[in-house]
Amino acid sequence: MTQTAIPFLFMRGGTSRGPYFNRADLPENRETLSEVLIAAVGSGHPLNIDGIGGGAAVTTKVAILSAAEDDWADVDYFFAQVSVEDRKVDFKPTCGNILCGVASAAIEMGLVTAKNGATDVKINAVNTGARIVSTVQVKDGMVLYDGDTVIDGVPGTSAPVGVSFKNVAGSVTGKLLPTGRVKDTIEGIEVTCLDVAMPVAIARADAFGKTGYETAVELDDDSAFKDHMLAVRLAAGEAMGMGDVTDSVTPKFALLSEPRTKSAITARYFMPWKCHPTMAVTGAQCIASCSLMSGTVAENLVQKPNGNPARVIIEHPAGSIEVLVDYDAAPFSIKSAGLIRTCRKLASGEVFVPRAIWERPS
Repeated sequence: MTQTAIPFLFMRGGTSRGPYFNRADLPENRETLSEVLIAAVGSGHPLNIDGIGGGAAVTTKVAILSAAEDDWADVDYFFAQVSVEDRKVDFKPTCGNILCGVASAAIEMGLVTAKNGATDVKINAVNTGARIVSTVQVKDGMVLYDGDTVIDGVPGTSAPVGVSFKNVAGSVTGKLLPTGRVKDTIEGIEVTCLDVAMPVAIARADAFGKTGYETAVELDDDSAFKDHMLAVRLAAGEAMGMGDVTDSVTPKFALLSEPRTKSAITARYFMPWKCHPTMAVTGAQCIASCSLMSGTVAENLVQKPNGNPARVIIEHPAGSIEVLVDYDAAPFSIKSAGLIRTCRKLASGEVFVPRAIWERPS
């Protein structure tokens, strides 16, 4: 055989999609692993024509699962963001949407034993150290994917997947406010640099001359705006202590504006070179936290929800996403953030990569 066969599950998690692998089926060496993922996804072509990617950042994501190495978790989740066109793999961030398929995939792979009814799976997000409890529905030992839950950005309905995030503050930088300030002026733009589940540089849309209600395509096609936004992101990365982030997908970037419905806030989230067609789960937690914290760029834009845990609804290009945040207001701290999402197993089998890239040890 001229190719190496690698077992995988192909799953939609939230509003993202990609292959889910067992770590034991992949090379240990990080450089070889990157080449294997690049080949599997087909990075290097805008359509990923020579792989199973979908030609968009939300469809070139990879989940790698293994038995947990600590006593708290059931499974370790290692995430890889494979680029669409430039043959790069970023192991620094995590992905909350792909995470929504981890519990189901772990059960399917036999890494976790399911219980009938609601099954809680404790997940360690290896990239960031976050701890997540994900709840999936099980019947006769099998994961249920059919259900009545709707999430904007995905057609139809599916079984609910609950995700509750712990230890999300300072996920990458080690600090809730990586610059030490609630607001900074960067490249002439007021920015709140926040690290909750994902480091994000957040600004008001009107600071860039935008309404904040533009479609993802409209924002992606505005080269002058993109150049300015990316310049702010690069400088924000430096200010957050992340160094040169030119080739890194973190920090992400978000634009905020007043909600048009009864939501808390409207947001456009960048991954970072393209606008997300919906909203990232990790980004939603960071934006929700920005909305609840006093003195941020969200001040005077947000319709602050009552109660604690706070139900924060964020409008995005395809609808909205809801985050339940348990927090302390003064000083501000996050106890946990929860969401209800869905996932679906799309396919299972083997994906092939050239043996010249990696030959499985006999």
